[in-house]
Amino acid sequence: MELIKLNHPHEYKLEDFPAMAMALGYFDGVHLGHQQVINEAKRVAEARGLKSAVMTFDPHPSVVLGKSVQHIEYITPLEEKARIINAMGVDYLFVVCFSTEFSGLLPQEFVDQYIIGLNVHHVVAGFDYSYGKMGKGNMETIQFHSRSKFDFSIVSKLSTSQEEKVSSTMIRGLLRDGKVGEMPELLGRYYITKGSVVNGERRGRTIGFPTANVLMDDQYILPPTGVYAVKIHVEGTWHEGVCNVGYKPTFHKETKDKPSVEVHIFDFNKDIYGETAKIEWHLRLRSEKKFEGIQQLVAQIEKDKQEAILYFEKNRA
Repeated sequence: MELIKLNHPHEYKLEDFPAMAMALGYFDGVHLGHQQVINEAKRVAEARGLKSAVMTFDPHPSVVLGKSVQHIEYITPLEEKARIINAMGVDYLFVVCFSTEFSGLLPQEFVDQYIIGLNVHHVVAGFDYSYGKMGKGNMETIQFHSRSKFDFSIVSKLSTSQEEKVSSTMIRGLLRDGKVGEMPELLGRYYITKGSVVNGERRGRTIGFPTANVLMDDQYILPPTGVYAVKIHVEGTWHEGVCNVGYKPTFHKETKDKPSVEVHIFDFNKDIYGETAKIEWHLRLRSEKKFEGIQQLVAQIEKDKQEAILYFEKNRA
């Protein structure tokens, strides 16, 4: 896959690219609904002898449009999004820098410069996709704005078994509620975050449960405090483990600004300080709690470990 970053105004010409079928969207999470849009672009591309393409935007529009004063956390930051789209077998990924100037493009200007001008012969988008200044362009106006230079497909909403629309908003809410076990039905995979292994308090090894203290990339949504059954990827290998997200109230009276993320990796005894680690979140086992003493804590950690081991034994297939 070729990744092309576009700053507005871009200087590419129509002849710089082969004829393409392009999926349009922000695609945070690249969830199953997004995958339908991307796979439809791939299907059209193959059927018509075109190259497949995806166009997304960075950063999130709310950062530029002032709708959010908070730091934006993503289901899939750009690097992870690109990795997933690449794995889907797409030929081109266009990442448009979402700037104030770009946000002011009229719908026709966006279509002329970022669809027709990039040699796109077929557009695929979800039924609720909008484009141009203030989102005035949508899938009802795209035929007019196409100037008959391309055709298009509209992908209907994907719903869960409870008839709820699969959306990034829904997924964000579930992650913030700790419902990581529901992700495969929505993402088609378990939720993954990334960080680096750093020095911690090293208290775990003194009580028989050494942990990898993972400093999470703050672009990701971090599930809430609690204990989770997880898989962790370090040095090229996935391992099973149990993860505590929290403030360790048994040892600390004051709450820190950010919770720690500590993974006890089963059957593992290697020095991995400084390594990049990916955490795959499988199941929330319980909430974080304060224990009266070390013995109670150790007994609970052993119980958590056994529950996680049983979970993985049942779900290994």
